[in-house]
Amino acid sequence: MSASSTQIDHSASNGPNVGPQSPARAGVARSLSLAAADIKLHHSVFALPFAVLGAVMAWDRSETGASVSRFAGQMGLVIACMVFARTWAMMVNRLADARYDAMNPRTARRAIASGQLSVSAALVITVASAVLFIAGAGAFWLFFDNPWPTYLCLPVLGWLALYSFAKRFTALCHVLLGSALAISPLAAALAVNPAALTSVWSLYALCVMITCWVAGFDVIYALQDEAFDRGIALHSIPAKLGARGAALLSRVLHVVAAGALIAVGLIDPRLNAIFFVAAGFACVCLVLEHVILARSGLKGLPLVFFTLNGVISCVVGGAGTVEILLN
Repeated sequence: MSASSTQIDHSASNGPNVGPQSPARAGVARSLSLAAADIKLHHSVFALPFAVLGAVMAWDRSETGASVSRFAGQMGLVIACMVFARTWAMMVNRLADARYDAMNPRTARRAIASGQLSVSAALVITVASAVLFIAGAGAFWLFFDNPWPTYLCLPVLGWLALYSFAKRFTALCHVLLGSALAISPLAAALAVNPAALTSVWSLYALCVMITCWVAGFDVIYALQDEAFDRGIALHSIPAKLGARGAALLSRVLHVVAAGALIAVGLIDPRLNAIFFVAAGFACVCLVLEHVILARSGLKGLPLVFFTLNGVISCVVGGAGTVEILLN
């Protein structure tokens, strides 16, 4: 921190130092900034478009009182809850893995592992995210007479947190991560219209797609830590099967994901040309991921993991959302 960032605001010298440059506020801002950068808040893009799609798939415009303004309010809460839930999950992950992160050269610079962000500050952010998520879930009951998000908010938080401990006991941790992201369209649909879970069957095909898609690219990402995980007895597919076996399993998972994505369009009559073009594009991206991995190895991971998968999420989620809204 520079000296100028902690100067006293003399215009408020007659009262407590609570101006925008106060040390307390600067400390809070720094902690939030460190946490946001460390958990890569912008990676919410992997799940958020599918949550939006799930909400749109569930929205029954023929239902009495299903106005655009009501749906807009629900969508705003869905997006807020998604951000709070992901922040909770990632902060739990960083806290749970701080000891391992400090031992791993790839992750040693993470905020908590390196000591840049204190454990106490991280705990405050983690608890605050959970509280805000619970409040957002409760708002569906308060404003939209839907108690289900309130009933299920704690189990959801528990499921999201479970992934952070899964590598200690199962190599299927990648599938668990996939399922954690896959509940996003189901949760959004439940928040908007609980009846959709027993009528919009394409939602479940979408969940299968997300589970296998995320598990597949997480297996690829975990290749970076194959030796480290094996050395300290952490479980992962690369540590268990080796690089070649992990790459093969990732391909199988992505083939299943592609099939499930096509099934979403076949099951839901509201999805037609726009969605299938997006699905075809996503399938090409999945093939490209594995071509890049085969040719470039771990050097190609930034493009494979971040860029292509972010594009898949935005294109598929956006296309499905637009097509249903135009239907």
